[in-house]
Amino acid sequence: MAKDCRFWHPGKVQPAPKIHLPRAWYAADIEEFCRTSESSILGELIAHAETEIVSEQTQAWQEQIRILQRELEGLHGLIALEFNIPRMGRRADAIVFSESVVWVLEFKSGNPQASDLEQVWDYALDLKNFHSASHDLPVIPLVIYTAQNDTTWPKLTCDSDQVYHPVKLSPIILHDFLQQKIPAPTTAVTSQNWMMGIYRPTPTIIEAARALYARHDVQDILHYDAEDGNLALTSGKIVALAQQAFQHRQKIICFVTGVPGSGKTLVGLKTATQKWSMGDSHHAVYLSGNGPLVDVLSEALTRDEWTRCHQTGKAVHKNRVRQNVKQFIQNIHHFRDECLRNPAPPSEHVVIFDEAQRAWNQKKTANFMLRRKKISNFSKSEPYYLISCMDRFHDWALIVCLVGQGQEINEGEAGIQEWMDSLHDMPAWQIHLAPELKNQSQEIRTALSSLSEKNRLQFDDALYLSASVRSFRAENLSAFVQSLLAMDKKAAMEQLPNLKKYPIVICRDPQQAKDWIRQKARASDRYGLLMSSKAFRLKPLAMDVRVKINPIHYFLNGRDDTRSSFYLEDAATEFQVQGLELDWSCVTWDADLRCQGDGWCHHNFNGRKWENILNKNNRAYLINAYRVLLTRARQGMVIMVPRGDASDPTRLPAFYDGTFQYLSNLGLPVLH
Repeated sequence: MAKDCRFWHPGKVQPAPKIHLPRAWYAADIEEFCRTSESSILGELIAHAETEIVSEQTQAWQEQIRILQRELEGLHGLIALEFNIPRMGRRADAIVFSESVVWVLEFKSGNPQASDLEQVWDYALDLKNFHSASHDLPVIPLVIYTAQNDTTWPKLTCDSDQVYHPVKLSPIILHDFLQQKIPAPTTAVTSQNWMMGIYRPTPTIIEAARALYARHDVQDILHYDAEDGNLALTSGKIVALAQQAFQHRQKIICFVTGVPGSGKTLVGLKTATQKWSMGDSHHAVYLSGNGPLVDVLSEALTRDEWTRCHQTGKAVHKNRVRQNVKQFIQNIHHFRDECLRNPAPPSEHVVIFDEAQRAWNQKKTANFMLRRKKISNFSKSEPYYLISCMDRFHDWALIVCLVGQGQEINEGEAGIQEWMDSLHDMPAWQIHLAPELKNQSQEIRTALSSLSEKNRLQFDDALYLSASVRSFRAENLSAFVQSLLAMDKKAAMEQLPNLKKYPIVICRDPQQAKDWIRQKARASDRYGLLMSSKAFRLKPLAMDVRVKINPIHYFLNGRDDTRSSFYLEDAATEFQVQGLELDWSCVTWDADLRCQGDGWCHHNFNGRKWENILNKNNRAYLINAYRVLLTRARQGMVIMVPRGDASDPTRLPAFYDGTFQYLSNLGLPVLH
C-alpha cells in the first residue's frame, strides 16, 4: 500500500528499491519478432508484469501479437511491446521504429472513442518532447481497432514539430499503411540508437505527486536537470540533514530557494514520501498554506489511489483513502491548530513548509487568532510559532522551508526575513541555506549577519535550485518575466529569442485569444484563463474575478465539465494557480497594472473608479501577482490586453494601450 511509505526512521537511508525494468517488456528486430513463437513473446510479457495478469489481458496480447506478426512481415526496423511512458504511468501497446519513423500503436477491441485518440496522441507527444532519440523524428500515433475490417485509408497531417495527428484504422491495412513514404531526417537513425535514447521527462506537479505517492521511483518520472542533477542534489542534501539531525540529536532548519518553477514543491513531495530504514514510526509531512494546491494535490492522489485499489479488486471507501492522503499532505493551518490544541510535540519529526515566504507576520497572525480562535494578545508571528512547535521535541527535528523568490502576493505575508528574525530567540536550531540568500534585501542580510556571528549558519549551494523545470520548452521563462516586470526592456529583448520553442503572443480580443489557445493545445494538454485578483473591470468581457472557482474542478476535471479550465469561462487568479500549472495559459491583463512611460502604475478598483496603490508592499504584491500568472504555463501563453471602451470611464483605452504597446515593443508577436 502507498501509505506504508510515509513511516520512516532516518538512522540509515534506504530508498525504495529500484526495479530496473527495460524500457519495453519485449523488444526485438522486426524480422526476429516475426519468426519468434507467440508463446515465447507472451511469456516475456507476462514475466515482466508487475501485477497478476487476468485472462482478458492475455487474450488481448495474443491478438496483438498475431496482428503484428502478420502485418509487419517484410518490414525492417524495431518492434517494442508495452513501451514505458513513465511520466504518465502508462505503457504504449507497441512502438514500431522503421525507416527513422516512430509509429505509436494502441490496440482497442471496442467501438471507437475520442479518448482513444487522445491517449495515443499523448504517448506520441511524450516521446517527441522527452525521449532524446525522438526529438528530430516523425512520430505517428495510430489506434488499431481489432474488430474492424474497414479499408478506408486515413489522411495523415502533422504539426511543425513532426508529431502527426492520431488516426484510427483497421488491422487489415496496417502493413501497407506502415510502408508509405514519410518525410524523415536525411541522416538515418538506427534502431539501436533509438532504443538507447535518453528519456528525460518533466512531469507536472500533479503527475509527480501521483507517481511519488504510488511509490514509483522518482528517477523514472522526473527529469533531474540533465546537466547538473540540481533537484537530485537538493533532495540528497535534505536526506543527509535528516540523518545528521537524528544521529546527533540536533534540531536543524534548512531553506530551499530557487527561481519560479525550479521544482521546490517536487523536492518537498519527494522528502515527504522518502522511505527510510526500519525503526520507530516517525514520518514526514508536507505542509502548505496554499489551500488550492493542497486541495488539488490531495484530491488528485485520492482519485488515483481509489482507482488503483478498485482496479486490483480491493473495495475501499474514498473517504478512507482521503484520510490516508491527509497524513502525507496537509494544510499548514490544520497543523498549527493541532499544535494549539495539544501542547505535546507533533507526531512528525520532519516537516516541510512549502511557500514558507507566505507565512503570516505577527500582526496578521494576531488578528486571525483573535477573530477565529478567540485568543487575544497573540504575540508571535506564524514562522516563530511553527518553529516553536517543532522546538517541543527534546531529541531531534528537521524543518525544511521551501521559499519562492518574489512570490509574496498577499498582505501580511512575512517573507523569509521573519523566519530569520524568529531564529534569533531559538539558539538550539542550526540553520542551513543557500549563499544566494545573502543577495536579498538589506534586512535579510542584517539578520543573517547576526546569526552568522553566533556560528549557526551553514551555506550550501545544493539548497538553491537555479533552473526552471516547469516548462520543458523554456527554462529561461522566469528570467524573461523578471525583466519584463522590472521594465528592463533591453534584457527582456535579449532573452526573448531564447524562448523560440515557447510561443508567447499578445492580442486585444478575448475570442481571438481563446481560439489561439485551443488551436495550440493537443491531446490532453490543459489550458485555462488566468487573471489578477484585482482585475475587476474584465466583467464586461464575461470574465468576473468575483466568481470564485473551485480549484479541484478547474485543474482536475475534464473537457465535458463547464467548471474545468478547458471551458475558458472561469479564470483562476494568482491565489488559485500559485504552485500549480497549465500547459497553455491565457493571461488577461486588466487596468490594475498599467504601463505608463517608463514605469508601472498600480491600482485598486473601489466600485466606481481606479485608485492609486500607495503602499510599497501592496505594490510589490501586485507585481508578484503578475509574476505568478506569467510563469504558470509549461508550453506557451497568450497575453490578452483589452482595447478598453471610450464610453466607460473605468475602462478607457488609455488604461490599456500603454501596456499593450510595451509588450509589443519587446518583440512579442501580435495576433491579427
